[in-house]
Amino acid sequence: MVRVRIDLHTHSTVSDGTDSPAELVATAAAAGLGAVALTDHDTTAGWQPAIEALPPGLRLVPGAELSCESVDGYGRGVSVHLLAYLFDPTSPVIVAEQQRLRKERRDRLRAMAVRMAADGLPVDPDEILGLLHPDAPAGRPHLAQALVRAGLVDSVDEAFSSYLANGRGYYVSRRDTPVETAIEMIAEAGGVTVLAHPFAASRGPMVTPEVIAELAQRGLTGVEVDHPNHDDETRAELRDLAKGLGLVRTGSSDYHGTNKTIGIGQETTDPEEFEALVAQASGAAVQVG
Repeated sequence: MVRVRIDLHTHSTVSDGTDSPAELVATAAAAGLGAVALTDHDTTAGWQPAIEALPPGLRLVPGAELSCESVDGYGRGVSVHLLAYLFDPTSPVIVAEQQRLRKERRDRLRAMAVRMAADGLPVDPDEILGLLHPDAPAGRPHLAQALVRAGLVDSVDEAFSSYLANGRGYYVSRRDTPVETAIEMIAEAGGVTVLAHPFAASRGPMVTPEVIAELAQRGLTGVEVDHPNHDDETRAELRDLAKGLGLVRTGSSDYHGTNKTIGIGQETTDPEEFEALVAQASGAAVQVG
């Protein structure tokens, strides 16, 4: 019996991917996936185009990746990403918070681009913002792509390490949603939440197992265990932690098209875990092509 392959973390051009929503679902079907989640950053604008382009038989899980903040083991602020699925996208609280985040991200991108242009780098903030989808949450990946196009760096990763990382002269901080607030907000809209790549040390400071346990008490539904930035030891630790807390365990590629080398479906979610996740949601439905 062939097991259904499920990828619950992908991005389109509506945020910082390179596939349009329609291209993304076509790519998912071509890769042999049975289900895929569209989780653009802080927006649901790609849901309808993806639904309209769904290939026969492919299931689409409407979602978003929310920009949140938490703390590490020392009480210091930590940036975390929360995958939200199957919530009501018309919830006034969610709409307002996504609008705030998108505006703040655009203001941040402009501030960083202005700093770079003042230093003589070939970066035009108006040009960068003009290339974005109207509802796209602008972010550092868009600046990174501009640096690649200008020939200053060879890759998005190099752009981050050389110019855009925290501690570099062009970095500007942002104010994200407290993760506890985001979990409650999505739950009230009938959705479910999964903590994205929580132990990805290469991304910077991380939350601790104790923080994840607290979030489970606040209504967190699951954790992303199998992710390209998690090694085998980390996956085993997360799997045991999730089991002990009664959390759903997911696996996902975090696909961004050509912006990253990760292929869609490179990491997948066990079908039983997927069904356990979906069963707890009531705000939106899984769409079938």
